[in-house]
Amino acid sequence: MSRSVARTPDPSPSQQQAVPLPATAADLSSAHRKLPLVAAIVRDIVGAKRKLVELTAERDILDSFRRELTWASRSRRYTVTEEAARAETHFATAVGELSELGVALVDADTGAVEFPTRINGQPAAFRWQLGEEELRHWRMAGDTTPRPIPVEWRAGGSSRVRNQP
Repeated sequence: MSRSVARTPDPSPSQQQAVPLPATAADLSSAHRKLPLVAAIVRDIVGAKRKLVELTAERDILDSFRRELTWASRSRRYTVTEEAARAETHFATAVGELSELGVALVDADTGAVEFPTRINGQPAAFRWQLGEEELRHWRMAGDTTPRPIPVEWRAGGSSRVRNQP
């Protein structure tokens, strides 16, 4: 006997690009409070990524000549492989810490992250990048262009725009 399966319609393009919202989305003030911790984690991520890129390049070179390597070079190859594994673990751990805070990593090379939120009930995100002193930009889900955070949001909000989860 066959069962009929109810099919749900495919999501619209804007739903497919929606910013994933954790159970507790950040408002602007809570995102600012998290920023010092997020900045420290992002520094770790960027550093681990750079180290991983360097070690991977060195490992690839050593691997390509592995049959002709001297004992010292073979030893270095093993060391580089172990260091790369540690860097990968450190990177993954730091990304997990960001995720636990409800923050999404956008770019590990530049240290760009987003704090998922809701603006007027719609999925959105505050965007921050390593080197910035505060949150300066936001974007709606599905929109790739970051917009400056309005001054009135910083002053405690506006009656017309609600930045609440």
